[in-house]
Order: sequence, then structure tokens, then C-alpha cells
Amino acid sequence: MATKEAKATHPHSVTALCDEGARLYAAALSAGRISRSEVGSASCLLELALLRPDPDDGNWLRPLAPSAALAQRLHPLEREIQERRRLSIELADAFEPFMAITAQEPATTHAITILEGFQTINATLDVATAECKEEILTVQPGGVRDFDSLSQSLERIEEPLSRGVRMRTLYQHTVRHGPGIYAYVERIGTDRIEIRTLEELVDRMIIFDRTMAIIPARRDRRVALELRHPGLVDYLASVFDQFWQQATPLTEEPPYPSAPDGITGVQRSIAKLLIEGYVDEAIARRLGMNVRTCRAHIAKLAAALGSGSRAQLGFLIAKSGVLDQEQ
Repeated sequence: MATKEAKATHPHSVTALCDEGARLYAAALSAGRISRSEVGSASCLLELALLRPDPDDGNWLRPLAPSAALAQRLHPLEREIQERRRLSIELADAFEPFMAITAQEPATTHAITILEGFQTINATLDVATAECKEEILTVQPGGVRDFDSLSQSLERIEEPLSRGVRMRTLYQHTVRHGPGIYAYVERIGTDRIEIRTLEELVDRMIIFDRTMAIIPARRDRRVALELRHPGLVDYLASVFDQFWQQATPLTEEPPYPSAPDGITGVQRSIAKLLIEGYVDEAIARRLGMNVRTCRAHIAKLAAALGSGSRAQLGFLIAKSGVLDQEQ
């Protein structure tokens, strides 16, 4: 709650009250005093110490010279300012040895840095992209992308691509089911970016010049890790290279084996994950599709194998030899 002292130092409240106060103060100066009842709402005269109690009669107030009242109000403020200046000098002196050290030696680059919040993550990505000199490797799991969402990254990558930076990106096969990815590639140009797809991928990953990587640290991607340890970055780059060798260029059809009994390659992948014990939500996430689409594939798989229940479906998958097609 605001005190009278706080109100007195607030410029708006003082200005509002002192219009009437000026008239009463002039009357007090003329008469040598003024009654408390006359002051009324013009309490600024008391708050600014322009009126003081009459020592001879408590019902009356006597005017004080403005210069004297101002000096009394300014004195504690000036004292506080001087104290803060003294403190700032002491702080500067305390930090001076450390400033000298950092001026002589380069700042330490941390092997692992935690990035919290989308703003911090995006700012780090912007800097890393702008500083990239040779190559950007990205893994982007998930399903169909529309062009609007893909085009948001164009502003960030167009400048390094124009400098000759090479970019390779891995998506999941399901990204092929929408026109967005093809419009995106047409906009950028196949001479500037390479895209391949796989049925399953690891979580999102971006590697710059094989010296720095950014990976999510939480499923909601609000926290990420900036990795600069050479061993960690080399390992992640080798993981990317292995996926890249197994992936199919976007311009080619994924090499699904022939489908026995009308079972598609996607349904065969779902069958494999069902046998391994994954639930529908986990299967959908791994294959980059929504749960509804995943369950539709499971229903078609069950119909193709003549299964009447989820438990029977697992038995029929193992018995049918569907998964042998991947050997």
C-alpha cells in the first residue's frame, strides 16, 4: 500500500493536488497562518512540508519557505544517490580483476548448454545458421507438412544456402503424402538442398559444420541441448550418415517389397511394432502419422489377416510370415 511519502514524490499526484494548494499557500503566506479546516483536500501542502503545525495552536498551520521545504525533501534523496554511487564503485572495483582475466583469455565454450524456451532456442539456431560455413544436417521426424509451415524456415536458411552452404535433410516417408514438401523443394531448388526419407527416424536433430548440434531435451521441445563436445557431435553426425545411406531420395519411390495379400509396406512396419509391444500412440509417433491413420492401417492389417481381436492379430502376424518379407 502506498504511503503518504510515496504519494508526495509521485509527480502526477502532486500536480493534481497543488493547483488548489497554490492558492491556499498564498493565503497562508499573506496571513502568516491558515486553519487546518481550510486546507481540506489540498494535502500536498502538508506532504511537501510547505505547512507546519502552529506550535501555539494545533488548529492552525504556518507556512514554511519553499526553499527550506525543498532542501528538507531533497536531502535524503541526495544521500541515497550518493550511497548508490558508492555501491556502484565498490561493485566495479570487485569485478575489475575478473574483467581483466576475461579480457586476456577467450571465454570457455561449454560442451553442453541447456537452452530453455522457444525464443532462446530459435535465437541460437539463428546465430548458428548465420555462422555456418559448409554444411547443415537436419533430421525432421513427423508426418505431412504444409507449405506454410515449411516456408517459415526459408528466411533462416536462404542466406547460408546463397553462400554455398550445403543442406541435407531427413524426413519420414509420410511427408510424401502431401504437396507441401514438393512445393518447398521447388521454391529452394534441388541444387541447394537434398532431401531423403525413411520410414522411422530418431528425434529432431540439427548439426552445423559437424562442430555443433542442437537436439531436443524434452518431448514438448521447449528445452533443447546445444552440444559442442567433438565426440558427441561426431557421434551424432555418424548417426545421420548411416540414416542418410539407408534413406530414399525424395525424387524416388521408397523401396517397399511386394505386398502379400494386399499388405502395404507401412502396414508391415506397423505389424513389426505391434509384435514388439508398442501401443497405437507410440507406433503413430515413430512412423510420423496421426493415431487415427495408424488405427486405420491396423484395421486393414487385421482384415487382411482375418483377425478378430488385437491378441489374435499378434499371433496371425507371427504366423503369416508378413515380417519375413523384410529379410
